[in-house]
Amino acid sequence: MKYYLSSYKFGHNIDQFKTMLPQGAKIGHINNSTDFTDACPDIRNNNLKEEMEFIDSLGFISEHLDLKTYFGEENGLRDKMASLDGVWVCGGNTFVLRQAMKLSGFDNIFKELQNRNDFFYGGYSAGVCILSDSLKYIQHVDNPNDFPYDGISETIWEGLNLFNYGILPHYDSDHPESEEIEREVKRCIDNKWLFKTLKDGEVLIIE
Repeated sequence: MKYYLSSYKFGHNIDQFKTMLPQGAKIGHINNSTDFTDACPDIRNNNLKEEMEFIDSLGFISEHLDLKTYFGEENGLRDKMASLDGVWVCGGNTFVLRQAMKLSGFDNIFKELQNRNDFFYGGYSAGVCILSDSLKYIQHVDNPNDFPYDGISETIWEGLNLFNYGILPHYDSDHPESEEIEREVKRCIDNKWLFKTLKDGEVLIIE
């Protein structure tokens, strides 16, 4: 799998993003991290529209991939993912995103897709934090006790386990969560937890 992991939005490596997939590639936009309880629907919908339009402007074909549609339908999601060339996972609440991935079976499918060298995973903020071995690194930034979906009422701490360390976005940046990220960095240091910071604009690319 190829990874384009940004701290905020699409970052400063757009030219490289455009080369990671062929023109016309289909990208599913996952925004379930914005399903948190007090999310503003207008802001959520506007951000979704804006990001999908930007993906389209790069020469790709975006579509909204709402994991709620596949709750309890893992095979249906597996078939859908097989029709895509990649996904874009936006920011929001990482713990809520993790719940959606569990209920839809995305977490299992992700493990299978890692063996595809032609599949693309892109995202920012929560979409990047989710790839760590644990979500403990950001528990004071995102609310771990928000349960918007039926079927889950306990925090899922395990991430998708691509990395055995935490990814901390918005570090030393002009972002509302930067101060909280600074505190999480200190907590990681105090606990001797491995971590990597990303400043807004920075992108971690793995091909």
